[in-house]
Amino acid sequence: MSDITFEDLLVAVAAFALMIYPFVRIIRRTGRSGWWILAFMSPLSLIALYVFAFVRWPAIDGDRRS
Repeated sequence: MSDITFEDLLVAVAAFALMIYPFVRIIRRTGRSGWWILAFMSPLSLIALYVFAFVRWPAIDGDRRS
């Protein structure tokens, strides 16, 4: 079994950031904070998905609070 090098870690972090960025952009377009992505990465992500789906969306309802 090989050790994880700094370069491997750097590539993994860069790939993770590239995968998360579009999701944050989508969440922000709904009028919510991009920090909602943390709720979707938790073990309770299915609950977070339902909360996100059925709460009021400030971008649609005209209220820009987040």
